[in-house]
Amino acid sequence: VQLQASGGGLVEAGGSLRLSCAAPGRTFSNYHVGWFRQAPGKERDFISAVTRSGGPTFYADYAESVKGRLTISRDSAGNTVYLQMNSLKPEDTAVYYCAARLGPWEYRADANNYNYWGKGTQVTVSS
Repeated sequence: VQLQASGGGLVEAGGSLRLSCAAPGRTFSNYHVGWFRQAPGKERDFISAVTRSGGPTFYADYAESVKGRLTISRDSAGNTVYLQMNSLKPEDTAVYYCAARLGPWEYRADANNYNYWGKGTQVTVSS
């Protein structure tokens, strides 16, 4: 599954962006999807994840640093995942990646547990 992240850009502090993650021509509704980000010189960090579509329970999870400012969601078909980012801060500047995985929900925050990745989209927040 080749993922494609989009929606990044340059925004002023306090502004908003909505990132999208899709797999053109493919369905990935049965995968859990996570968002990670990587700033220059830093490790790739988990920021959010959402459970697969059609499962018994819907879960969303967020890193502490973004709780209350970011919202993850999936479209009704489950084939596009969105990350709504509000109240952006300069420290949110990074390349944002989406990733997909099967398996237990419990391992959602570990990038090593994801099988498929998009190329990333740059988010730059100016002060």
